[in-house]
Amino acid sequence: MRTTLVAASALLLAACNASIEDEAGSATGLDIPDIASGEISEETMKTITERLSSDEFEGRMPGTAGEEKTVAYLIEQFERVGLEPGNNGSWTQKVPLVEITGKDFAPLTISGDDGEPMEFEYGNEWVGVSYREEAETALEDSELVFVGYGINAPEKDWNDYEGVDMTGKTAVILVNDPDFGTQSLEGPFGGKAMTYYGRWTYKYEEAARQGAAGAIIIHDTEPASYGWNVVESSWSGPQAYAQRGENAPPLTTMNGWVQNEVAQQIFEAAGEDFSKLAAAAKKKDFKPVPLGLTASTSFSNDIRTFESQNVIGILPGTERPEEYVMHTAHWDHLGRCTPAPDGDDICNGAVDNATGTAALVALAEAQAKTGPTARSLVFLAVTAEESGLLGADYYAANPVFPLEQTVGGINMDAFLIAGPSKDVTVVGPGKSQLDQFLEAALEADGRVSTPNPNPEAGYYYRSDHFAFAKRGVPMLYVDGGEDLVEGGIEAGAAIAKDYRDNRYHGPKDEYDPDWDWSGVMADLQLFYRLGRMLGMSTSWPNWKEGDEFKATRDETCTAEGAACGTV
Repeated sequence: MRTTLVAASALLLAACNASIEDEAGSATGLDIPDIASGEISEETMKTITERLSSDEFEGRMPGTAGEEKTVAYLIEQFERVGLEPGNNGSWTQKVPLVEITGKDFAPLTISGDDGEPMEFEYGNEWVGVSYREEAETALEDSELVFVGYGINAPEKDWNDYEGVDMTGKTAVILVNDPDFGTQSLEGPFGGKAMTYYGRWTYKYEEAARQGAAGAIIIHDTEPASYGWNVVESSWSGPQAYAQRGENAPPLTTMNGWVQNEVAQQIFEAAGEDFSKLAAAAKKKDFKPVPLGLTASTSFSNDIRTFESQNVIGILPGTERPEEYVMHTAHWDHLGRCTPAPDGDDICNGAVDNATGTAALVALAEAQAKTGPTARSLVFLAVTAEESGLLGADYYAANPVFPLEQTVGGINMDAFLIAGPSKDVTVVGPGKSQLDQFLEAALEADGRVSTPNPNPEAGYYYRSDHFAFAKRGVPMLYVDGGEDLVEGGIEAGAAIAKDYRDNRYHGPKDEYDPDWDWSGVMADLQLFYRLGRMLGMSTSWPNWKEGDEFKATRDETCTAEGAACGTV
């Protein structure tokens, strides 16, 4: 959905067969079977999309009566099409969530040995949250250290924290990654394409691993790909997180953002030239810079815990049932929201993501009709995507099926109803050998792929598949195309704009009985082929050399007994 909201620029990817070459020119020898078309029910898509997006389900908000109805209905549908319960005899995986709402924010106070402390107002100039389940949060006289882009990437011989002990200190971090602004896709961090190292999630996680008490990202609209208004609205009010289990990764005391103008004032008070240091941070030899200033703030937290559910069905494999192919989509939406002019306050989420959830059922139905594949096919409807990919992240951190036995998968996040297209949009192309499976499936369907037209925005890291990818499991994220059979790219862009402006995340994302489903059904045929190709293949696709997730997969696959290490 994210990429269909912008106009695409086409790139024809070469067709391939079971013996193809990787970027270095060596034969990969991937086993990519030929797959016939599947029998996918348009009626199933219509019925389930209409039902899930009806007012009866109240916008499918986790933790509400709408969730109870959604989960019960999905179990009913998974059972109807021939799946088996996916969690040791149960259809669900419980997802414990915590909601933390900050309040009573003190200013962000920056102090030094000389001069008066500077105070910055919460909301307009800075925002901050705590991921810790504690009633009070206090950052007290924490030394500020500028750590460039906050990246520690051994595979790239890059460490912005080299030589500094961050214990108790606060990292000040640039948004995006060092290649931002490059016009090509060449560079240590993918050129203008944002990598995982550019995402705020990574930056906070790495700061915590370094022992930092705080992490503050400097906002800049262009490299962030959104304005300060998005930061302020997203980082204020209730924040939901998956509850942390035993041996959870470390956390900072406070994570936050500051306006670019605020950062410039801070660097000036430190006697440093912000633009020069930002330029220096783009180079591998950058070293962290203590700013000689401290940061302090405090706020209170209201904490609420509740439980949601992922829904899991499986079509067991016939030859290698202990090897798994994932299909993911999120069932949740926003519940009740800001009313439309007519008073309608239910965000029904018909496109986002009743369509993707219906697709899970329709694909499971088609696969079951054809018969099981050699590997097991898993259909996972996850909760709390709209709250930050929480259901997917909880599953990936607590997998029902071991990740070292998970071959890879496909994520489906909203099918824009636009009619048939000549293309599909690939988010994050060139990352893994799954691209070759996609190319073969597209060739069979007589279609082409278009790369994400805004790679600098990092859309690959913003949907449920990312929870698996960052733990090493190769995942494909493919959106519908915009080069429509009728009207071309211009018509596709107009339909996407209309949805974005009038229905996206609003009460008017509702089911329409007059929708033209032909484009969606063509996309489902592609996903059917992909799932079956992976299910029948003997190959274990990996990330390509230099990708940020390859080291994790390689480490996972060298563990004793790992299925992905046997082929």
